[in-house]
Amino acid sequence: MGTCIIAVSIFIALTCYQLAPDASPFGNRMIPAIGSKSPGFTMQFLLIKQSGNQETGVLTKWVSGQKDTVQYLPIQAYHLKGDSIIYEQYIDEGLSKSGSIPLTQLATPNSITQKFYLGTDKFGRDMLSRLLIGTRVSLSVGLIAVLISLTIGISLGAMAGYFRGWVDELIMWLINVIWSIPTLLLVFAMTLLLGKGFWQVFMAVGLSMWVNVARLVRGQVMAVRELEYIEATRVLGFSNTRTIIKHILPNIMGPVLVIAASNFASAIVLEAGLSFLGVGVQPPQPSWGLMIKENYNFIITNNPALALAPGIAIMLLVLAFNLLGNGLRDALVVKD
Repeated sequence: MGTCIIAVSIFIALTCYQLAPDASPFGNRMIPAIGSKSPGFTMQFLLIKQSGNQETGVLTKWVSGQKDTVQYLPIQAYHLKGDSIIYEQYIDEGLSKSGSIPLTQLATPNSITQKFYLGTDKFGRDMLSRLLIGTRVSLSVGLIAVLISLTIGISLGAMAGYFRGWVDELIMWLINVIWSIPTLLLVFAMTLLLGKGFWQVFMAVGLSMWVNVARLVRGQVMAVRELEYIEATRVLGFSNTRTIIKHILPNIMGPVLVIAASNFASAIVLEAGLSFLGVGVQPPQPSWGLMIKENYNFIITNNPALALAPGIAIMLLVLAFNLLGNGLRDALVVKD
């Protein structure tokens, strides 16, 4: 179940701009007139030509979306009159104003009707589109944070467990110092040092999560280094680096994969918390934590789905990685 949810999330992250109804960069098409609408809201739009934004290539669309080449004008009704269109522009519930526009200024087709399945936020942006694009942010943070934590944790843990002595004491002192600092406080300090932004939060989260990996790897290496096949590598004259990389690490990766899955879930929650507090991913880039921050006031009003949808998404993805970690533990950890 966990693997299926993760596989679907990866597919969404890779194709989010193809799946999203709003394929503009970051799903940031603002239409203030339709702000804070409930799920299932439907609106008709006139499509007005917009100069300056050209069609981009397939790769650019896949990576960062396509800037709108038309302007979306919300309307309640329209009819053709000569070479112009007369329309009733939607201003607010029960409020509209009349207007006209020459046919030459309209795109092809002239109008579309769009359904907002998860509603719109206070800026009139499609919540479903931003939720889909936000999947890429959460998975990216988890992946890069786990890679950073594994790289540092495995390196330091393997050195401490294999060489022992002063190397072990020095690395354990560093681990204990980092361990004594609350994780959120440490991430705050790193975020303030590195700055706010997309890439900075990757580094901050990754650099705060390596201590768990290092302690685990150290214990595993200390147990394995005393086994006969490791003694055989010393007798054969293999270098310490070769012994660690080729003979020790492949035999302790089971527990490391389990903690990596757990760290992936923790990184997603940590990133969401940082974005909620305003020190993580910055607007207009969509992040599930940032979406909750922007819409949590609606929980006690008439449109709680604006904050509940990203919250449920975080819950499902974290649950999936925890389930995957449990499955890896059962499959890979050797039991006596």
